[in-house]
Amino acid sequence: MSNWINNVRWDSDGLLPIIVQDASSSKIIMFAWMNRETLEESIKQRKAIYWSRSRKQVWVKGEESGHYQNIEDMYLDCDNDVLLIKVKQEGGIACHTGRESCFYNRINMKKNKIEECEKVIKDPKDIYKGKK
Repeated sequence: MSNWINNVRWDSDGLLPIIVQDASSSKIIMFAWMNRETLEESIKQRKAIYWSRSRKQVWVKGEESGHYQNIEDMYLDCDNDVLLIKVKQEGGIACHTGRESCFYNRINMKKNKIEECEKVIKDPKDIYKGKK
């Protein structure tokens, strides 16, 4: 694997924060974590493969939903501790709630409340068919 990975500054758990952006719209669609193994496998397959902190296991994005993320580009930040990946999001749905983006809760600072700003594209029950 490329030597640039040796320059990554992993956190104390051996993880790297990943910002995921839709390659065509430039919209930020989700945030996740990778460890060295999942980063190397993501590069090899050109598909986003993450580390699930809650489940403590490898998580292939789209494995259950069919909404895979095909990696088109990667950018490491100036401190080598955050990675931005640009993806082609299959099905146009990145969030397990059936939305395009996981960032659908807008904070209305004037009213000091959360407002949903994105509609559900597909009901999660139809996506996961009893898997969740």
